[in-house]
Amino acid sequence: MLSGEYPPRWGGMGSTVFHLAGALVKQGHRVTVITRRDKSVEKNPKRIPQQEGVSVLSVKWAPLPMAFTVSYGKWALRKLLRIHKRDPFDAVHIHAPMISWKEKQYRLVRETVGPIVTSLHGSWLGERDGMVRAAKYGEAAVWKNPNDLAILLTAKHYAKYERAAIQESSICVANSEATREDFRARYDPPENWKCEVVRWGVDTNMFVPLDRDHEDTMLAHEEMRQRYGAPDENALGGLANTSTPLILAVGRLVARKGYRTLLKAMPKVLENNPNAHLVIVGRGHMRRTLLRQAKKLGVSESVTIESGLPFEQLAQLFRSADLVAYPSYYEGQGLIPLEAMASGTPVLTVNDGPLPEMVDDTVGALFDINKPESLANAINEILSDSEARESMAENGRRRVLDEYTYALNAERYSEFYSTGI
Repeated sequence: MLSGEYPPRWGGMGSTVFHLAGALVKQGHRVTVITRRDKSVEKNPKRIPQQEGVSVLSVKWAPLPMAFTVSYGKWALRKLLRIHKRDPFDAVHIHAPMISWKEKQYRLVRETVGPIVTSLHGSWLGERDGMVRAAKYGEAAVWKNPNDLAILLTAKHYAKYERAAIQESSICVANSEATREDFRARYDPPENWKCEVVRWGVDTNMFVPLDRDHEDTMLAHEEMRQRYGAPDENALGGLANTSTPLILAVGRLVARKGYRTLLKAMPKVLENNPNAHLVIVGRGHMRRTLLRQAKKLGVSESVTIESGLPFEQLAQLFRSADLVAYPSYYEGQGLIPLEAMASGTPVLTVNDGPLPEMVDDTVGALFDINKPESLANAINEILSDSEARESMAENGRRRVLDEYTYALNAERYSEFYSTGI
């Protein structure tokens, strides 16, 4: 597998590649991952989590926004061909768009190594359009973030590499119907284009519902509720009928994640739920902007922004929260809603893009994108019905176990590796 992200780069792609690799080993595969070099790993190799049967190799790359996809692609290709000569691969799995190959590079790999299965995690043009739409509705100026600015200015140029992927891969696999249709509309693929849809799974061992019968779990839950000022008696006992609701939002602090829309909804939320508290977890350039906005809206006492949390604490926060809000303007799929559902927590997200493919009123709710009032109404409605929230929690966990696991992902990809041959 060739992936521009892999732990300790725990982005959405890094997480899925890590878990898919482990699940493929359980299916009987031997997996080699070629990723970008991380200087922190050179100082402390233990930062790369080890999985039996998974070999992780790294290559150099130019640390420049967007351009890194070309340099990483060049060095990853050299590494791939060199290893293949002494230990042949049966198939090559590419994770786009964080690797940029020309059509001739894809053809070289197909002719000398084997079939290429390309996972489409989303498109640069889609991400650009999501940022433009977010900026249009006052989320933030994209020029404040060098990475966002690079996408805004160069997405059209790098789109040619995405076109090469759909033209020359043996089979493409989109992570949502919306992503497949996005690529179809933008790139006019050939009539014989093979593109399946497989939505990524989630770590159902890390993200689990609150176990009210487990003493240590409940102690951690109580600490989390007290930490964010949401400690009424029912909440501390893990009951849905709480007077101090805890709302969680997770993701990078960038314009397209829609946090300013969420903050604009908070005054109305607090009218109905005066003791509600919003916790935003994420790193990014918008932290000060969001804190200033919260103060301007008069909700700063009810909002906490965490730059990051250890995985165990983040997972605990998912299951300790009463509701997860995800107001994103663009996603290829979006893993946060699945992590919420796996944790037994209702999720509220936009009725746009791939998100309605995973979320409906049986596991949470949808709201109109860029409509703070619609978002506030949906939050208040969910928080007002504790019985409905309990049902949503059960339904969400069940849906994830039935449809969104890495074991299921591995089964489908095993088929693609074989059919690609």
